[in-house]
Amino acid sequence: MAKNSVQYLCSECGWSGGKWFGRCPECGQWGTIDEFHEARPAARARTGAAGMGMGAGAGAAGSGEGGRAPRAHTRAAAVADGVATPITRIGTESVTRIPTGFSEFDRVLGGGIVPGSVVLVAGEPGIGKSTLLLETAGNVARAAAANGGTVLYVSGEESQAQVRMRAQRINAVEDNLLLAATTDLATVLGLIGQTMPALAIVDSAQTITSQDVDGISGGSTQVREVASALIDTAKTLDVPVLLVGHVTKDGSIAGPRTLEHLVDVVCQFEGDAETALRMLRAVKNRFGPTDEVGCFDMSGEGIEEVTDPSGLFLSGGGPGADGENGGASAEGTCVTFTLDGHRSLPIEVQALVTSSVLPTPRRAANGVDANRLAMLVAVIYRHGRINMLANDLYVSTIAGGLAKEPACDLAVAAALASATKGVAIRRGMCAIGEISLTGQIRPVPRLEHRLAEAARLGFTRAVVPVSRRRGRPLKVDGLQIVEVNSLRDAFGALGIGAAD
Repeated sequence: MAKNSVQYLCSECGWSGGKWFGRCPECGQWGTIDEFHEARPAARARTGAAGMGMGAGAGAAGSGEGGRAPRAHTRAAAVADGVATPITRIGTESVTRIPTGFSEFDRVLGGGIVPGSVVLVAGEPGIGKSTLLLETAGNVARAAAANGGTVLYVSGEESQAQVRMRAQRINAVEDNLLLAATTDLATVLGLIGQTMPALAIVDSAQTITSQDVDGISGGSTQVREVASALIDTAKTLDVPVLLVGHVTKDGSIAGPRTLEHLVDVVCQFEGDAETALRMLRAVKNRFGPTDEVGCFDMSGEGIEEVTDPSGLFLSGGGPGADGENGGASAEGTCVTFTLDGHRSLPIEVQALVTSSVLPTPRRAANGVDANRLAMLVAVIYRHGRINMLANDLYVSTIAGGLAKEPACDLAVAAALASATKGVAIRRGMCAIGEISLTGQIRPVPRLEHRLAEAARLGFTRAVVPVSRRRGRPLKVDGLQIVEVNSLRDAFGALGIGAAD
């Protein structure tokens, strides 16, 4: 019997080598190198079957020099006609996707779950991965009940009673939702083959183990074997599988990097544990775009999708929350629109300017780049004629939104100027633009997309950079667009004005 080759694999970056190291030579992490035994039961079976077809000749050839058996090679199999088909003869009919019950989830996946696909959902502990997928299982089971379909939810981390309690809390209890609590891979594969569900959910890849390979639960060997077996089963039975994945301390998906290469879709579930906002984005998607983002709101009753994010990122819910688009808002606030993939999100920037009693004035920023804030203060003083160098400045966004994109410069500067002069920017106005060191308002990418979203949310006036398109002025129905070239012009258009 040939001796199995032993390799050493890093659980952080996927580096492999023939020697053990205390510190990974690739990523520099300590204690991440584990012994890895390559498991190839399927390959040995195929090779043995090919050898049986050789008959006695193969056995005679085995008695080589010194009685040593020659190295086995995979034999070419007999292939039936029609396996390789010209691409022009392959049909282009669309695959019927399975809706998840969340329009935001479907948007990230490209329109729904593709039958036979494997989707990996990863995120920080306690971020809501299991809650999102359990609620998705309830939605799919509710839709599949009319056709007699079932949904299988396999938990390797909780008991059936614990999953039932969570399902009852989020209203995901359905008669055709099957629950199983096991950590054995063979049992999971058997359940999928026996029930043939419309959707299978495995929570999580790091808790399921195979008895046919060595390694501890969550190790590189086990995770690779679990992913490969689930993918083979999903493709063979045409059953979609949602797979939960853990992340390491630096935020990357735990296990070998090949795990992300094997699955069809990789989704990251992100958010701040101190806020209710959750963002789902596709890192890899074989069936759709990878720059879509879905917004969710975490509550005690489960996860709710947020189709209109203005209620999260804007105080008061939007431009018309007070009953009139032209009503006055609080001083020191300005709304801008930032891009996250293909999606344009409204962000409200709030600023507070106070007299400082410290030798060095305080600069505090939350959701805004602190270095860019210092630069904007200097530009406002030099080109906007507003002096706040000796004041304490506090700049923040709403609900954990990020205004670190250069296109948010004008909104940050407008909020600071509004707070300094005590003049409020009228509700229904937004500002989009990058500010250079010369005080010029520079163009930003995909401005039309941002303005269209502003008009949809009820904004009536937008201050933007001068368009580079000669002879083609910007025009969005329902939105008055004011193009400015300098910081002082922008302050004038926003109703703030500048000091003489």
